[in-house]
Amino acid sequence: MTTRFGIMAAICVAMASGSAPAQAPRPLPYWASLTAGDALMRNGPGREYPASWRYRRIGLPLKVVAVHDSWRKVREPDGTEGWMASVLLTDKRTAMVQGGIAALRTAPATGAAVQWRAEAGVIGRLSQCSAGWCRIDVGGKAGFVEASQLWGVEMGEVVE
Repeated sequence: MTTRFGIMAAICVAMASGSAPAQAPRPLPYWASLTAGDALMRNGPGREYPASWRYRRIGLPLKVVAVHDSWRKVREPDGTEGWMASVLLTDKRTAMVQGGIAALRTAPATGAAVQWRAEAGVIGRLSQCSAGWCRIDVGGKAGFVEASQLWGVEMGEVVE
């Protein structure tokens, strides 16, 4: 098993026994984020499948591309796919800066003043996406970023 995003660990994830409550079906794909500080990605939809990666980054945005019972097949920013228990994911929207330093602006426009800058890999709470811009909040420092600089939102997607 390998650790993802530069964090080493050898602790097993203790998962609650039993099944998660049934949820209404959602159109695929959809976005989720890690809610657990220690999460395993598995090769298949079950605890009997070997773990391929360990994640220790709460809030990491993941794209859910398939569902099997209480398991979700997720895709991470570099395209790696695997299965995670649904209890390790939340519907809270986050986004990760990608490709370089992103300017967090006062308004959704290239001419708006820059309040903050965020390096690639920084994760923030996502809100107010429209017309190619999203508002993200990184530990209380918020601003608008071009959606093309974020992993966790589709181009043209509206998030309220």
